[in-house]
Formats: sequence, C-alpha cells, structure tokens
Amino acid sequence: MSRKLKVAGLGILSIIIGIFLSVPNIMNYVRTILKGYDAHYGALNAFLTVLGLVMMFFGIFVICAGLKRLAFVLASILVFLFIFSVGAIYSYKSTVESSKDDVVKEALKIPADSKGAVLVDIPMGSDTNDIAEILGGEGIINKPQIFKLVSKLNGYDGRYQAGTHVLTKGLELDTIMNILISKPESVKITIPEGLTYKQIVQTFVKKGLAIEDKFDSAMKYEKYDFDFVKQISSVNNRQFMLEGYLFPDTYEFAMNANEKTIISVMLQNFNNKLTKEHYKRAKELGMSMDEIITLASIVEREASSSNDRRLVSAVFHKRLQSKDQNLRKLQSCATIQYIFLNTEGKVHEKLTYEDTTIDNPYNTYIHPGLPPGPICSPGMDSINAALYPDEDTDYMFFIAKGDGTTKFTKTYAEHLKAMKEYGLTK
Repeated sequence: MSRKLKVAGLGILSIIIGIFLSVPNIMNYVRTILKGYDAHYGALNAFLTVLGLVMMFFGIFVICAGLKRLAFVLASILVFLFIFSVGAIYSYKSTVESSKDDVVKEALKIPADSKGAVLVDIPMGSDTNDIAEILGGEGIINKPQIFKLVSKLNGYDGRYQAGTHVLTKGLELDTIMNILISKPESVKITIPEGLTYKQIVQTFVKKGLAIEDKFDSAMKYEKYDFDFVKQISSVNNRQFMLEGYLFPDTYEFAMNANEKTIISVMLQNFNNKLTKEHYKRAKELGMSMDEIITLASIVEREASSSNDRRLVSAVFHKRLQSKDQNLRKLQSCATIQYIFLNTEGKVHEKLTYEDTTIDNPYNTYIHPGLPPGPICSPGMDSINAALYPDEDTDYMFFIAKGDGTTKFTKTYAEHLKAMKEYGLTK
C-alpha cells in the first residue's frame, strides 16, 4: 500500500471516529432544544464532542496535506457532510415529525382540574408570535423563538384554535402544538324554560362562565344588533331590558367566552327561532313582539302543558280586550312571584291577600294590562300559545289545581267555587 493511501486511510478513519464521537451529542442537543426543553452538556459529552470535532478537522487536514488532490479532498468533505446530514435528518424526523395520534391521545388526558394544569386563553386572531409570548408568559415554554421555528417547520402556523386550552409545564413542543390546534375546552350549559334573567345569570355564574356584575353591565350597556332588541319598550319600570329574550336551550361555550358573547349567542338563538310568520301573526293580533313575549312569559309560568297554555293564553287575550277594567287586571300569581324572586331571591310557598296588594308595576292584581316586560324566558311552546290561543273557549278565569294541571271557569262565581274546591280560599 502506498504512503498516500495510508495517509488517506488515516484521515478518513479520523473523520469517521470524529463523527461518531461528536454528531450524536450535537443531534441530541438539537433534538432536546426542538422539543422545547432546556439542553445542557455534561462534562463528558462536551469533552467527547470537542474531541470528535478535532478529529474530524484533523482527518481533513491530514488528507489535504498528504494527497494534495482537490477531488479527493472534496470527496472527503462530502462524506463528512453526508454523514452529518443523515444524522440531522434523522434527528428532525424523530423530533418534529413524531406521531400526531400519540400526541393527541396524551393531550386528551389532561383534565382541567389535574395537578399542574394551566388554563391558557388564546385570543381570537392570535398568530404564532402572539401564542409564543402567551406560552412564555405562562411558563409553558422557555424559548419562544424555538417554538416559532418548530411551528413553522411542522406546518402549525395558522392552525391554532382560539379559546381555552389545558396545558402543563414540561410538555414537548409538538404535544403543545397539537393541543392548541384541537378544539378548545368548552362548557355545556342548559337553560330551562321559565327562568328569570337573574336565575339565568346565576346559572352561568355557578358554571364559572360569568361574573354577575359583568353580565349585568353587558346586558345594560352593550349594543346588540337585532330588530327585536330595538323594539323592546324602554320604560323606567323595566329593570332588565333583555328579560325574556335570553332563549332557553342547551349551549356550549368556550371557557373564555365573555359575557357579551354569551348574551349575543342567546339572542341570536332567539332571533333564529322567530320567523316572519311569527311577526305577521303578532301584527294580526294588534300586538308588538315585545308584548307577545311578555304574555308568553306569564303563560310559561302559569301552565305546564301545551293544551293548558293555549287555554291560559285565551283567557288573558279575552281579559286584555275586555272593556271591564277589573277583568283587564290579569291577576296572575306568576307576576307576584316574579316580584319576590327579584326582591327576596325566592318565591313564596303560598300567596296571601297582602302579597297581591304590593305596590309594584309588575303586580297584575292592581295594574290592568300586561306588566312592563317579560317575567321569564319562555320556550317556543309558550310563545306559540301566546300567538295562537285557543279560540274555541269562553273561559275567563283559571286556577292551578296543585297537580300540574289547571282548572278553567267561565264566570266569577264558578271561579270562587273552584278556589274553595282546591283550598285556595275559605
């Protein structure tokens, strides 16, 4: 074997040994950084890396000095670059292109109430730079620049979902990114028919979705672009302008939804439920939609079945149209209980005569016509009953029998007799 070949072999051997000593340590360091962790060199790894780099450059120097052939020198450098590139590509694939399915499964195992869980809110319109700052501020990541780099390399940019996400410290960047592109945490909430505005607010407060003062402020001062909102009668005696319009239904809200968003969604639902036919029918009855919703809210609290609701609605329609001032007083117990709910936070188990004489604009025992506004949020069944009362009846009075059904009567004498029969009077 010639001297030149021996020198070349020594140089190549030195390069190969240098690569094996240094490249794995360098790749592990890069992989750790790309996963979002702090990378530290131990004394031994640092020594081996430096030794390997020295041996690689020594090998290239030996080849250059011994052969003095440009083609062989370039070939040696290409061998070095090839081996280094293979290591870099392997590191990238094992770090950035890890299995998405496994990451998502891991992400789904983070409950909001688990130890170390951090609820991270991503505002609408946030880009990768904004998200990196948020995560850095929450202590979820240590190097926002690395997060932005990996996000771009792995195609996450523009895919992040606004809302509340549950994260913990110490997660790999790819895990964090998969969580952030998945559906945000949300809360399901059911608002039954017949709840008052204050009861609805308390339901959201108990679910952790709203703060009472903020909800009241959003109700009073925020603008909502719906025709029916603009038509709501603005009178001094109406405490809650949107009472009756927060439509009862089951909703799913993001955990970071604000009070205005919640109200807007419920108003939009109300708007979606009412058709042109509903407005047309209200006009035929000579009533505004606000008056229909007010009547429907009373019907909602007075009756529980569709048939009874249409009959109750018929009684109220007849009394509202009566020329007799006494009959125009609807004398609805539900309106008295509404007063107590707002003033005392609870209903009275049994109303007394004194209760019916309370000086309040919602007291339909002393004030003729409809109250200033709705007393609860009615469902569609009650709204339809208010719009389409039973037209084949002469009933003018009714009482609750105490078993969920209603007793209807045509005359005041029959009404008094029914009250005695069901123990409502002596």
